[in-house]
Amino acid sequence: MFLHVTSAKYLEDYKIRVSFNNGREGIADLSNALKGKQFELLKNKIEFANFSVDKELDTIVWSNGADFAPEFIFFQAFKDESGLQQQFRQWGYII
Repeated sequence: MFLHVTSAKYLEDYKIRVSFNNGREGIADLSNALKGKQFELLKNKIEFANFSVDKELDTIVWSNGADFAPEFIFFQAFKDESGLQQQFRQWGYII
């Protein structure tokens, strides 16, 4: 099953409550993920909060073209969950 973001709501700072097509819902803190030129604008919290869920890409997108893979957002929301560590290793998010 491919992972898709089905809905997302801005909470505060760089935190987004995210729902996925596998029925899971969590809070992704993207504060440490805003690296590189494309994400520079999103360090402004007003810009960061102005995202949408693109139904074609099935992930969160911003008007400047920035986005994150749904798997990366899922990882950010559940990275401390012990039962998912094997999956995160397979995806390459942890070594």
